[in-house]
Amino acid sequence: MNNLPAFNGNPANSLFETKSKSNGGTYWLASDLMLLLGYDNKNTFRNAISKAQAVCANLNIPVEENFVSIKTENNNNDVQLTRFACYLVAMNADSRKAEVAKAQAYFAALADSFRQYCEEAENVLRIQIRSEISGREKSLSGVAKEAEVINYQYFQNAGYRGMYNRNLNEIRALKHVPSDRSPLDFMGKTELAANLFRITQTEAKIKGENIKGQKQCEVTAEQVGQVVRKTMKQISGQTPESLPPAHDIKEVKKELKETHKKLKKIDTNRNNTKSNR
Repeated sequence: MNNLPAFNGNPANSLFETKSKSNGGTYWLASDLMLLLGYDNKNTFRNAISKAQAVCANLNIPVEENFVSIKTENNNNDVQLTRFACYLVAMNADSRKAEVAKAQAYFAALADSFRQYCEEAENVLRIQIRSEISGREKSLSGVAKEAEVINYQYFQNAGYRGMYNRNLNEIRALKHVPSDRSPLDFMGKTELAANLFRITQTEAKIKGENIKGQKQCEVTAEQVGQVVRKTMKQISGQTPESLPPAHDIKEVKKELKETHKKLKKIDTNRNNTKSNR
């Protein structure tokens, strides 16, 4: 059994499948998945699980049904993972590991995906970063209010202007974003991460330097945006406005929910087959 490949296109010949357990439903232990994905550090692997849980919550799929904390017979902490949870963990794991790359391809194939697995992994990360941005924007809004910002839209626009050399409406037009939607919903992983950095650093600068007033806060937001823009050009040679728009994140969420249904159905069908024997 140990000579089986961890992740193989044929589920019958995959070590991952043999590691499944059954107790009212099919599940895998996080400690087993960690080894199958080539990890030897629990703390590092726990980070992938945390990100996977955040994506699950953002999809409004019950985290507690897919990630169940347990105590093993040896009184160690572990987590029972559904197949969908394993999928999310793999997509949030370090794709530089050969084992992770194979796992991502394996799960994408199981989900009957027609996209490349690298795109699948990026979409999962997009949802995770987009969710984090929403939280940081709320935090920045509170800090701006304390800093006597009266018109938050002007303040928000200043940050975009500094980073993109364009106002928010111009960014929407450039990237073909509907007027009632945020450009963030149509950004790829790299662009989202850059905006997350811009937002967190704007908040840090306003708080750290005790900046007050609408005008001064707008200047600060624009300056931080300019620094992020300059950094992107220095590192990659690309400006944020030159990055291609990504698939609507609302549609990505729908697709991942469909993946959840498909992966859940696999084990439901298998359990039904076993019970009918």
